[in-house]
Amino acid sequence: MKHIAGLLASIPSPSSGTLSIGPLKIHAYGLMIALGVVAGVWLMGRRFEQAKIGNSDDANAIAIWAVIAGVIGSRLYHVATDWQKFEHHLADIPKIWQGGLGIPGGLIFGIGVGVFMMRKRGMPVGIALDAAAPALPLAQAIGRWGNYWNQELYGRPTTLPWGLRIDVAHFPDDPKYANLPANTTFHPTFLYESLSNFVLCAVLITIGRRFKVRPGHLLAMYVMGYGVIRFFVEGLRIDDAHHVGGLRWNQWVAIAMVVGGGIYLFVSSRRPLPVQDEPVAAAVSETESTDAAVSETATETDTETATESKTETETDTAVTGGVEPAVDDDAGDEGIDDPAEPDSSGEPDEAIDDSAEALPSGDD
Repeated sequence: MKHIAGLLASIPSPSSGTLSIGPLKIHAYGLMIALGVVAGVWLMGRRFEQAKIGNSDDANAIAIWAVIAGVIGSRLYHVATDWQKFEHHLADIPKIWQGGLGIPGGLIFGIGVGVFMMRKRGMPVGIALDAAAPALPLAQAIGRWGNYWNQELYGRPTTLPWGLRIDVAHFPDDPKYANLPANTTFHPTFLYESLSNFVLCAVLITIGRRFKVRPGHLLAMYVMGYGVIRFFVEGLRIDDAHHVGGLRWNQWVAIAMVVGGGIYLFVSSRRPLPVQDEPVAAAVSETESTDAAVSETATETDTETATESKTETETDTAVTGGVEPAVDDDAGDEGIDDPAEPDSSGEPDEAIDDSAEALPSGDD
């Protein structure tokens, strides 16, 4: 009964690292990485649209080259840090489906190529990297399940109820673990890192929404956050690794990530923010406000012009309607001269002279 309870209180491992669909065999390790990439590119495209700097097409175009570079970089990092496994088996180097991708190398190569593609497409790099930052831990959170399917990179033996059962064939090669019972369970470090990356993704999205973050700072926060996660996960792992100063090599890399990200945040926060690095969304909002103000001003100007025109029209009507010009009266009495006024020559009209002759003389 106790044995059954122990089985129910542990995580079983898959019997095979491949999925068979008819005659087609799919390596689960590669499938998990592919699903992680799809999810990450989707989120990056959504965030490009929200930041108004691009769309899903831009995300796909960038991801094609960044992912290829990331896979190459991560494989080279793994080979370089575990060279003893490959120095006599060079043909195994390209067999990534068997596992062995070093995330630090993938980040260096992938982000580097991603920046190049962002510049090539005319995108603001700092803002674009911040938009892509939460997509990285999301992709890693899903991709880490490839280690589960390969029964690799697990942690020390544990009696915790969520311990991971591993086939004896995949037990560690370290002599101190040679006599472990077959029912030994181990820390599921893949699960710890996966869940932590999901949390990191959510935290980065929340920070980006609630706070005004300088361009590039969200990516630096991701680097620091992942460094913290990786440091503690590496401390639990028991696979072969180089040790320096009592720590695994990747723990030193994780420390460098935390310190490097912190220095970048500190130094860049003290610099004045260039105008071109202001968030695009704020710039768009300001442009829309300016356009609205200009439109409102133009409307007010048109209204004032129309009012002035109406006033002038009413004034002209009042003047012409109340006092008729003399030219109009003369035009109505055309041909009739005023008898009280002299002729334009200064001499009396002939009609007036005739009337005077007809009247009797006043001297009689």
